[in-house]
Amino acid sequence: MSTILSASILGVVEGLTEFLPVSSTGHLILTSSLLGLSGAKIDAFEVIIQLGAILAVVVIYWQRFRGLVLPERGQAFSGVRGLWLLFLTSLPASVIGLLTHKFIETKLFNPHSVAISLAVGAVLILLVEGRKHKPRLFRIDNMTSGFALAVGMFQCLALWPGFSRSAATIMGGMICGADRMVAAEYSFVAAVPIMIAATGYKLYKTWALYTSSDLVFLAVGFVVAFFAAWAAVKCFIGLLQRWTLRPFAVYRLILAPLVILFWPS
Repeated sequence: MSTILSASILGVVEGLTEFLPVSSTGHLILTSSLLGLSGAKIDAFEVIIQLGAILAVVVIYWQRFRGLVLPERGQAFSGVRGLWLLFLTSLPASVIGLLTHKFIETKLFNPHSVAISLAVGAVLILLVEGRKHKPRLFRIDNMTSGFALAVGMFQCLALWPGFSRSAATIMGGMICGADRMVAAEYSFVAAVPIMIAATGYKLYKTWALYTSSDLVFLAVGFVVAFFAAWAAVKCFIGLLQRWTLRPFAVYRLILAPLVILFWPS
């Protein structure tokens, strides 16, 4: 495929941006463009290394995911109920993604589309952070089915590369009444099923493209994405205790015109 350095760079970009409200898909498209990487293998690689980032969240929130299999007393977001809530959140984007994936891959996976999406997402962040927010939900355990489904509807915005699944779900959670920290935590947890589904589908469709010589490239991207995502999530949680999400919106608004001006179409 390409060099180990390229795999490492893409792994770092994936890990650092997957759970921040800046769009990992958008940044991977831009980075691949800068590195001169393209083709079906690279497109699939960018999805496959998400497994590394997913694993980082599973490790960080191990108790949450363990509770889904082995329910614990006093933990409402666990067992069948927790799985049901995650299903509701994952359902809208899964259905719409399956129906529109060909259009998305052919029409929206390009730098200029990403630039527009970055700007639109930034505006949403600023609008949500600028309104008077009186949260009613302070614990994931107090989530309702309606809240989970509503967040899932917002998650559909992330099908537009550059919008950011994290931004869509955190903003959706806050609009629906969740505290910022709760919205962020649920965004991390809810990412796992939808990302596993997307990655599994991509693996099923593209596995025949790979040979044994590609395994090192894939492994390097996976491992680097894991450690980068672990660090990013830990830092993001700490930042949210002191900041709003406005700095991420400013970053997106700065990046968007730079992409339009300087990135190749």
